Parts: sequence; C-alpha cells; structure tokens
Amino acid sequence: MLFFLLRGSPRAVLLRAGAMIALIAFADWRVEGNIPLGFLYLFPMLLVGSVLKRWQIAFVAILCTFLAEIFDSYTWFPGSGVPRDILVFSAFFGMGLLVYELVHSRQAALQHVEQIENEVQARREAEEQLKNLVESSPAAIFTTGEDGCVLLANDAAHRLLGLPSGTLPGQPIRQYLPALTTVPATGVNGPAFRTAMQCRGRRKDGQVFLADVWFSTYRTSVGSRLAAMVVDSSDDLRSREEVNLHQLMVGSRILVGAVSHEIRNVCGAIAVVHQNLSRNGALAHNKDFEALGTLIVALERIAAMELRQTANPAAGLDLASLLEELRIIVEPTLNDQEIQSAWAIDTDLPAVWADRQSLLQVFLNLIKNSERAMEAAADRAITVSAKMVNQRVIVDIRDTGSGVAAPERLFRPFQPGAQSTGLGLYLSRAFMRSFRGDLHYEPRPDGSSFVVELSPLLSALEQQNHGPANQDPASGRSRIVPGEPQPAATSRT
Repeated sequence: MLFFLLRGSPRAVLLRAGAMIALIAFADWRVEGNIPLGFLYLFPMLLVGSVLKRWQIAFVAILCTFLAEIFDSYTWFPGSGVPRDILVFSAFFGMGLLVYELVHSRQAALQHVEQIENEVQARREAEEQLKNLVESSPAAIFTTGEDGCVLLANDAAHRLLGLPSGTLPGQPIRQYLPALTTVPATGVNGPAFRTAMQCRGRRKDGQVFLADVWFSTYRTSVGSRLAAMVVDSSDDLRSREEVNLHQLMVGSRILVGAVSHEIRNVCGAIAVVHQNLSRNGALAHNKDFEALGTLIVALERIAAMELRQTANPAAGLDLASLLEELRIIVEPTLNDQEIQSAWAIDTDLPAVWADRQSLLQVFLNLIKNSERAMEAAADRAITVSAKMVNQRVIVDIRDTGSGVAAPERLFRPFQPGAQSTGLGLYLSRAFMRSFRGDLHYEPRPDGSSFVVELSPLLSALEQQNHGPANQDPASGRSRIVPGEPQPAATSRT
C-alpha cells in the first residue's frame, strides 16, 4: 500500500499526502472521546519526505503538530504542552527526514550503479576495440614480464617470428629479439623507458631480419612489464642499399667518363709524338720503342671504351612533396647551425620528369655547399623557392654566403681549391641533364643562387617521343655526355 502511494510524480504524491492530512484532521475533529489520532500524521510525513526538501518537510511537520494539538481533547498548558509539541514535531520531522535520506540514498546508489555499469560497458567496448586494433595490426605487438617471457602476442607477432598462432605466449623473447633483454626492468621508483631502437631479430627457422622496435616499460601490481611493437625493415634496408648502389654506379660512370676524356687527350698527344718519332729510321727496329707504341694503342682502346651514362629511372614526380621531404631532412641541421631558412613553394606546381633519389641528392648537395659558404658569414640564411617560369619548373636555392670567386670555372671535376674531389656540382648537373633538366649558377651581390630547371611531365613525355637524343629541346642545350669537358669553379663542389 505504501509503495503504491509513493508511485507517480511528486505532484501526485503531494496531493495524496495533503488528502491524508485533511482526512486525519477531519477524523480527529469529529471523533469524540479521548482517542488521540495525531500519530496517523506519520503516514503523510512518509509521503512528503520522499518529494520535498528539508525545510519544506519541517514546515509540513509544524502543520501536522499544530493540527494534532488543536484537535486534541486535552487542555493545553505550557508546562506540559510545549514538551509534548516538541516531541510530536520531532517525531513528524524525524519521520520525514528518514524517508528523505532513504530516498536520496537510494537515488545516489542507483546513479552510482548506473555509472558503474556505464563505465564497465565503456571499458568493455574499449578493451574490445583495443583487442581488435592489436589483432588486426600489421605490426607485431607483444608484452613480456620480468622474466623475459611473452605474456600476450598478436597474430602479426607469430607471423613475423614464423610461429604457429597462439604458441608465442610463455616463450622467452631472448631467442627471437635478444636486444630486448638488455632493457632494465622498471622498479618501484625507477624510470620508465619509452623509446625506439633498431636491432637484429631471428625467426623460428633461424632466418635473420632487421627489426625496428618501439617499446615502453611500465609497472603493475604484479611486477614490471615491457610492451613492444616490432616491424621487419629488411625490405627498406635492401631498397636503400640498392638505391645507394645505383647512385654510386651512375656517379662512377660519369666520373670514369670524365677521366677517360682526359686520358684520350693525353693519348692523342703521345700518339702524335710516337708517329713523328717512327718516321726516324733510327728507332725503326728498337724493341722498347715498339713496346711503347703497343702501350699507346692499348691505352687509346681503354680510353675509347664506350662508357654510356646509366639512365636514371625518371618518372612523374610531385615536386612539392619532395621539397617537403627535403625540408624535413635539412631544417633541423640548419636550425642547429643557426641558419635561417625560408621556403616559398607554389601550391599549383605540375608534376615534373625526374628521378626522385637523384633530384633529392642534387638539392642536398646544393644546400650543403651553401652551409659551407656561410660558415664565416654574419647574416646566414637560405631561401628555397619553386615556381613555374616559361613552361619550366624553376627551383632557386639562394644563400647569403661568400659567393663564387670564379663562376666561369664551375661544374668541372677535380677543380683546384675545391673541397674533396670537387665532384658535387659536376655530378649534380649530370644528374639533372640525365632527365632533361639543368643546373646553372646566377651571381648575386649578397650571396649565391643555384637554379635547378625541371621539365613538366607532359612536356618531358613529348620531348622523349619527338626530341633529339643528344639535345634538350626545351633549352636548346646539348645534354651531358660522359667525358665531355665542362667549365670549372674554385669555391663550390
């Protein structure tokens, strides 16, 4: 019955309580004799305690105390009435407060239970998402304990190490990734490690691979743990070494071509002297003179060998993305050397015809030259700009260095005064001309400017189909041939 009266909205409960108070007051008023009915007001106090605030409950308790006293058959005296009214008010108000606290405690408990259920549901969903993420990850992910044994591992970890699914947990990680066993365990107050390393890994069948490892250590209630993510980077290593070998072979062929040209010139001069001496009959039967002639012929054959430049695998290239990659590579070094850098790259640059690695090497060489040229400069800044000019993509690399002392002698190998062999600019121009580009120097009053010219992709394809093989149709300049003499310089390499 009581639970039925507590159902409904607060307004309905209050109406029921008011009706009960009125009914009890009417009954107390009409009943004759010394039959006290004031205790019945405890029931409406139960109702109002479930919906009203504390001060409102106190007001209703005062009202019920007044009604119980006014309809009581006993005569009211201060000595006995005041204590009686205080006790009656305390009973009514205490009943209301009891119900008030019970209701609010129940509501708080329900809210807490609901919150716990929501947190449990959210945690369960997060765990499911994390589990799906780990299981579907192409990278090998696993955790190990203090003893170095694997606790959990995803399918990618089993595939990476050549193990059947579900067999890795419980095995020591030492036999697969020995470098991880050198990571110190996290103590109670010890530091946690969150870093990456590259090491050698070994599969179950003994095959060795290069592993990139990202790992972290953390502390739990049952000891320290290590979580690691491992990727096989052997393919990246092979690709990088193949690209380096290709660049070395291209540079070597260009260099050998230049050396062969110089040898050919010397051999021509020696051959002329030998022919002149052969007309003198005194040396006609001299064995040493005949041997010298044989050596000259052999040397001419060596110098005349066809050393064609290896064609760079040129293709369509997004120049803006390459320059962004260049910025990522060189900007930290420039900042460390306190060199200001500015990059002005047009956003609407077309695709260009070039070999990505060769072009990147050209840009790196030019920026390294600018760094060396600004070592003693007070104002040190490099500006890289790229824009479209006259159907050519122009990349301008400017610096505020000391400039070039003899611009007319640039781009020659083995130039006097250059650092190392002086092959940097020579090879850079050769690379550029191998995919229908060019590299030239423009003097400036406050430094130097090297301009890289590139052909847009569509224009380069048309030139490749219709242009001469030994000439750049866009510029009219002959393309470089190994061994062809070039101008020289004294301060850039």
